[in-house]
Amino acid sequence: MKPIKEGKVREVYDNGDSIIMVATDRISAFDVILKNKIVNKGAVLTQMSKFWFDLTKDIVPNHMLSTDVNDMPEFFRNDEYKGKSMMCKKLTMLPIECIVRGYITGSGWASYKENGTVCGIKLPEGLLESDKLPEPIYTPSTKAEIGDHDENISYERSIEVLEKEFPGHGEEYAKALRDNTIALYKKCADYALSKGIIIADTKFEFGLDENGNIVLADEMLTPDSSRFWPLEGYEAGHGQPSFDKQFVRDWLKANPESDYLLPQDVIDKTIDKYLEAYKLLTGKALEV
Repeated sequence: MKPIKEGKVREVYDNGDSIIMVATDRISAFDVILKNKIVNKGAVLTQMSKFWFDLTKDIVPNHMLSTDVNDMPEFFRNDEYKGKSMMCKKLTMLPIECIVRGYITGSGWASYKENGTVCGIKLPEGLLESDKLPEPIYTPSTKAEIGDHDENISYERSIEVLEKEFPGHGEEYAKALRDNTIALYKKCADYALSKGIIIADTKFEFGLDENGNIVLADEMLTPDSSRFWPLEGYEAGHGQPSFDKQFVRDWLKANPESDYLLPQDVIDKTIDKYLEAYKLLTGKALEV
């Protein structure tokens, strides 16, 4: 079988009336696929998404059908795909990345320092780096092709983007995406906090099923799509240690001559962080 779509990390296979998404061990940073693989990373992404999909199906339906390769064609029943594969409903994807920020960090912090706003949203004065925001904010972006950068857009612009592709539904879909994104974040951030992890920000993607219902898709609250910080030692006023690929980004920034090739100790520390986050959140070690 050949993938019908290949992203920076994921491969998508057509399975007739469903698709099979495989999270590979590739890792990307700054929209570049790195030269190394992070062994077991794909399994962490798939199994963590499964955990969150199960936890939040009362808020919005999701696309997950099975993560058991025995439910999939024989092609996937081997160690290369075990634990990394998810059979999913076929959806018509909505062209918006649904980003939610509960803390101010990264590009949001840079923007706030410059003009007091994040993606055009005015925030209170006097915030420190890594501060918790009074309320989570929704900052959508457009989806970019591989190698291009996503573009932050306003909520109003998201209505226009959706209206262009789905005439008569732009405002309805934009509101549903925003409301579902905030509701998912609040529930999961509260849960994670009880397990010792701060979810600083994350992104969701949604699609439409054959009946026109909005369905949560892609990955969910993984270290690839989120900033996870340890609650222990958290203190606003500076950057935070993390359980996500920010560790890799920081190393690449400090080593611009690396040509996107990671040393073994960075690879080892990265998967250790992913596995630790998985164990803290789910209460069990990853089985692969």
